[in-house]
Amino acid sequence: MVPDPGRGVIWDAVGEAVVPPSERLSADGPNVLLVVTDQERADLTDGRGPEVHTPGTDRLAREGLRCNRGYTPTAICSPARASILTGLYPHNHGVLSNPTRSAIDTGLPPDAPTMGERARSAGYETEYVGKWHVEGTDPAAAGFEAVSGWDHSTDQTLDTPDYREFARERGVDPDAVSVDAGVADLPTEATQTAYLAERAIDRLSVHAERGDRFVLRLDFPGPHGPYVVPRAYADRYDPGDIDQWPSFRETFDGKPAVHRLHPRYYDVADRSWPEWATVASRYFAFETLIEEQFARVLDALDEFGLADDTVVVRTSDHGEFVGHHRQGNKGPLMYEDVYRVPFAVRWPDVVDAGRETDRFVCLQDLMPTVCRLTGADVPDVDGRDLVPLLAGEPDEWRDAVFAEYHGEPETLYTQRMIRTDRFKFVFNGPDVNELYDLATDPHELHNLVDNPAYEDARRELADRLGNWMERSDDHVAVQRYRRRVSRPDSDSPQ
Repeated sequence: MVPDPGRGVIWDAVGEAVVPPSERLSADGPNVLLVVTDQERADLTDGRGPEVHTPGTDRLAREGLRCNRGYTPTAICSPARASILTGLYPHNHGVLSNPTRSAIDTGLPPDAPTMGERARSAGYETEYVGKWHVEGTDPAAAGFEAVSGWDHSTDQTLDTPDYREFARERGVDPDAVSVDAGVADLPTEATQTAYLAERAIDRLSVHAERGDRFVLRLDFPGPHGPYVVPRAYADRYDPGDIDQWPSFRETFDGKPAVHRLHPRYYDVADRSWPEWATVASRYFAFETLIEEQFARVLDALDEFGLADDTVVVRTSDHGEFVGHHRQGNKGPLMYEDVYRVPFAVRWPDVVDAGRETDRFVCLQDLMPTVCRLTGADVPDVDGRDLVPLLAGEPDEWRDAVFAEYHGEPETLYTQRMIRTDRFKFVFNGPDVNELYDLATDPHELHNLVDNPAYEDARRELADRLGNWMERSDDHVAVQRYRRRVSRPDSDSPQ
């Protein structure tokens, strides 16, 4: 059985109405609150990683569904955010890298479908608070009213009249704020993070008063570096209490050259574990700041009587290394650290509280899901509607996820990935490919691509990846891929 949000009922396989998902769910479908962070590791909130205080997502998972296998289609900001917006893989929406001066057009086409314009066409109010970062369009063009703060500053202030007034009302001169060693000299309630939460709460209050239906996106520009936090959070985590990551044992043996060179690119090649632990402590502090502000937004839903009628989704555009594999930031390395993302959903009376799933979900699934929830037409996109998964465990679901990488503004680097329950296979256009057995090597330290014992697995995954590239119209690399990888009689490097 799956819910039909447009009618407020659940239908069985033969189309018989069975049970209403909520007494309060109107004929127009639920509200949607989509909260997206920037560069957040999935293990911060999944209960399996370091002990970080995450009250907002902890509550959401207790009251809803935690998806343990949420994935981004690419580990770079603009393309991933464009995939959330359109439901398409980067090679189909055209935003292949972050904005830069380039001979390659990386802007979103004006005719690309977006969750904002689709939900608005279904009669919903659609609003956007926070970081945008999608080249070629803006919130208004994508169907959202831009409420405030939609740049991607991460220094805890904004150079906008609205934020400046917000700071002054809290006793802060926005021109006098200083930042030293990642600590901003301002109170928590005057930070950019608190400001964005407050603006989202303002909009929730308005919708509660009007009684209209809404889709509200709240995008926090963190915990992306440089990990600036207010002084109250500066000593929240002791670096000495943070255990060294298992993947810090990385040797780069048998891996593409970029794995060894990438730390130099970010000037972290010689960074010791104690130095990384200090960086991690600031990263954790930024995460906790965001989580406590997110918890305020959840409290506001309760206060305004909106919680029972609102689907809340919490995710991130991609992950972050923070020293895992001796790497910083993200880049042409398709590890779980940067491709697995937090993903939790609360839908009262439809999603069972405290449930977890290991089914694969993807960021590009959010667009068709929002369309389904709002009763809008669901376009032909690469993502799939998550409503059947939210309502239960469907018999038919994807058994793998695929991802891609095209490079950063300064470089080109072709990568494609398939990740199944046990294995991950990575195609590196200019270098050796990768194969990891995640059952025996969860930290992805040993590249098995040339191991004869894994030849059958490699061939099967390579063939599936090539088929996906063809099926999804990934013409950027498929011809070269077929020549190098998929032909059984190929003598080229694997």
